[in-house]
Amino acid sequence: MAWEKTTADKKARIAASIPEEWRIKTLPTEDSVMNFPKISGIMSLEEIAITESSASDLVAQMAAGKLTSVAVTTAFCKRAALAHQLVNCSLEFFPEMALARAKELDDYLQKNGKPVGPLHGLPISLKDQFRIKGLETTMGYVSWIGKYETENSVLVDLLLKAGAVFYVKTSVPQSLMVCETVNNVIGRTVNPRNKNWSCGGSSGGEGAMIGFRGGIIGVGTDIGGSIRVPSAFNFLYGLRPSHGRLPYGKMANSMEGQETVHSVCGPLTHSVKDMRLFVTSVLAEEPWKYDSKVIPMPWRQAEADIIKTKLGSGGLTLGYYSCDGTVLPHPPILRGVETVVSTMKKAGHTIVEWKPYKHDFAVNLINGIYAGDGGTDIFNTLKESGEPDIPNFKDLINPSLPKVDINELWDVQLKKWAFQSEYLEQFRIAEEKLGEIDALVAPLSRLHNIKHDKFKYYGYASAINLLDFTSVVVPVTFADKSIDKKQENYKPLNDMDKIIQEEYDPGAYHGAPVAVQIVGRRLTEERIMAIAEEIGRLLGNEITP
Repeated sequence: MAWEKTTADKKARIAASIPEEWRIKTLPTEDSVMNFPKISGIMSLEEIAITESSASDLVAQMAAGKLTSVAVTTAFCKRAALAHQLVNCSLEFFPEMALARAKELDDYLQKNGKPVGPLHGLPISLKDQFRIKGLETTMGYVSWIGKYETENSVLVDLLLKAGAVFYVKTSVPQSLMVCETVNNVIGRTVNPRNKNWSCGGSSGGEGAMIGFRGGIIGVGTDIGGSIRVPSAFNFLYGLRPSHGRLPYGKMANSMEGQETVHSVCGPLTHSVKDMRLFVTSVLAEEPWKYDSKVIPMPWRQAEADIIKTKLGSGGLTLGYYSCDGTVLPHPPILRGVETVVSTMKKAGHTIVEWKPYKHDFAVNLINGIYAGDGGTDIFNTLKESGEPDIPNFKDLINPSLPKVDINELWDVQLKKWAFQSEYLEQFRIAEEKLGEIDALVAPLSRLHNIKHDKFKYYGYASAINLLDFTSVVVPVTFADKSIDKKQENYKPLNDMDKIIQEEYDPGAYHGAPVAVQIVGRRLTEERIMAIAEEIGRLLGNEITP
């Protein structure tokens, strides 16, 4: 087939972009490749140490002249090269361009005695949805191979102004609209902790790359869990900010012009401290002057300080739920929520049960929005090359659903607005008795990880997208087959719940990451990040491996 020749050439070009001395001679046979960099013989001890540092420490050392950007960039390029060879996570790899940029930054620091910005010299990994001038952005579509960008995405320009170095763009599922990462361009990306598990999606290449520490900060997007699911599946922190907080201008996308539920940009990191570094660096560039959809809202330290004050005097008030009423999460997720609840109670915080309000309605509404054009945009793009659609694609974009007309669209938008307002009312009703509720602790997915092609229910993530609430993923623990037993005699809530409960296998998922999401109302990024940081600290996961 013609499309297969196109993808073979693309894969060959990606492979050729890896220098010979960084190529793995014999691939490991173990399911986990997390330890491979240390035994590969390709990375020096210093390079291992650099890639296992924090972004905050690295920018401080580079600003002080203790490390060069060339050294840091070389280390991450090597580890990213290993990551791609082991888990198949890159759609663009450009170390020569990265090292040239790093040298320019080193020369600037030496000449001027100061960094160009808060991210000076720091390599940052990007999802292959961000446009970089001169490079391809396939976004998992075969028909987009060979199309080279003529300008940068807005966020790319602002990160460059802040001093970032780009070196890799990571894989995504065809069209972005699946919470796994597989496409016909390079195939499937797997989880570095276990190649039999999914890395999540649609920012799954970022999840795998950052989880493997081929990057220290990765940038993804989220319209239905696409930052949060890969963060959870790879034991990372992830931020889904509210729409309008970070710039999205000039991004590649499917279904461009769909404005009912917005996709947003956000970071995947190993700590909230590094997440904060990213967000404050971007906001310092005043993105509202470049993207008209960005709200003129600088970083509000006073908001974060409110949480710090509460932590020092009386504690937080948190709601929690373990089930959205449609699908019960697998036992490790239930234990993850309970672990956070009990940890916070022990630390003196007020924890109350929260009843999810009309989440089934929200999930049905947003699923109709995703398929509002009957799949026309995506399937037309597939027809351009003749490539087939990927597994499970129709679970989210159902082509059998009819297109909505303009009056139906207006009705959907009114329903969304009404639901958002009703949810705020639920907060007000609860707060009449409890005082201010600082955040909700909730599952992010009905499962802690999945075998390939098994992601079927998006509701725990997508309901938050419909609300446009701020959400931060917090890694909690790992699945344990001796504790997280399958629930016998459980009566499923519905057919979907039955399918999902039957899929659970304690042995197959032993050791898989378990995470929760901390959810706050719109535009509460400073507060929710501060709460997530405290929960991570109490759990002993302030910085993940």
